[in-house]
Amino acid sequence: MTVTGSTLVITAASPAPATAPAARRRAAGRAPGPYRRLFALPGTRGFTAGNLIARLPMGMFGVSAVMMIAGQRGSYALAGAVTATGLAATAVVAPWTARLIDRHGQARIAVPATLIAVLGSLALIACVRSGAPAWTLFASYAATATTPNIGGMSRARWTHLLRDSPDAHHTAMSFEQAADELCFMLGPVLAAFLCGVLFPEAGTLAGAALLLTGMLVFTSCRATQPPVSAAPRRGSPLRALGPLLPLFLVTGVVFGSMEVTSIAYLDVQGLGAASGLVLALQAAGSCAAGLLYGTVRARSLKTCVCALAVSMTLPWAAAATGSVTALAGALLLAGMATAPTMVTAMSQVHARTPEGRLNEGMTLAVTAIFAGIAVGAATAGWVVEGAGPTAAYAVPATAALIALAIALTGRSIRRPSDRSRVVRTTTAGDPQ
Repeated sequence: MTVTGSTLVITAASPAPATAPAARRRAAGRAPGPYRRLFALPGTRGFTAGNLIARLPMGMFGVSAVMMIAGQRGSYALAGAVTATGLAATAVVAPWTARLIDRHGQARIAVPATLIAVLGSLALIACVRSGAPAWTLFASYAATATTPNIGGMSRARWTHLLRDSPDAHHTAMSFEQAADELCFMLGPVLAAFLCGVLFPEAGTLAGAALLLTGMLVFTSCRATQPPVSAAPRRGSPLRALGPLLPLFLVTGVVFGSMEVTSIAYLDVQGLGAASGLVLALQAAGSCAAGLLYGTVRARSLKTCVCALAVSMTLPWAAAATGSVTALAGALLLAGMATAPTMVTAMSQVHARTPEGRLNEGMTLAVTAIFAGIAVGAATAGWVVEGAGPTAAYAVPATAALIALAIALTGRSIRRPSDRSRVVRTTTAGDPQ
């Protein structure tokens, strides 16, 4: 109320204060989620698109090679031996490739390494089709071991970009794990479809094309590439990750044995080709759990491995009932414990790896997982032959318990401040 001359003027109260809380609530409701904030960072969508395109073939090459060689040469034994040789070569070559990437930069090393791998795939196709001697198949497939660890390079970019944002870094690592699960779920399905519907070499050709295209897109995003330091490399990633590598190895045993056992069990149940859909539930559960885990506070590695150990007993119990439906549900739940464990373990890799050698450290962890997968697959196959597929579910359950024992007794496997200890990479303005 105001007085102007002899006139009394009554003014209505401004509605702004009353509506301000509502406006704030609406603004809060529109606040972007952690993943939207993540991909709002400049350049992240570009390198992520290339990363996903190049990562999909990682789940395609093994299946494609087996179907192509077995289809053309009529020998699954030869096909299995060739792919096993490729895995062994990768275990030797991949850490050296990662070390070169850390030392000279992603674009400078990853592109020529990818070209060598693609030429190896094309040589494999030519040797299979031309009836070349068996040794040429081994040599050709071994050349694909130079394929860079695209997941590791992507994680290194996130670590560089989010070096001062531990929570956002946790979200990024969860996304990367979900991407791993998605690609390894879709890759074999796509490979089997291409080889079965088109021609036996289609899966390998498509995988090579996707790998090269994705890598070129990924490495063209130079702004997000971690800078290369000219300072001498100090510290050994192998020594720094020593306490963790056994855990990654045993976790790989869980993965490899679970896959072989489930395939054998579903085959006995008469599912045949449809078994892939049931197996995909485990990867789907892990993918969903990985995305969800990125929105909550990170847990300790011991807690995650404990959940993994409990969940890996579920498929064993479900298989004992003889119900495929029960097994499908158990695999879904078991998969949901996988991604949080891997995300938290990889965070420990980031915290431990010496500065400037992050790609090498992550590649060592992935190599340990692959070695465990090979051991787990072989062990599960032996138990299936001797005691049947239901009994073979004891292999992943036992391996998960061993992983828990390692996590509980390992002196230097500590609580993450996983979320706070992010490796700091050297930036252009930092002193060398």
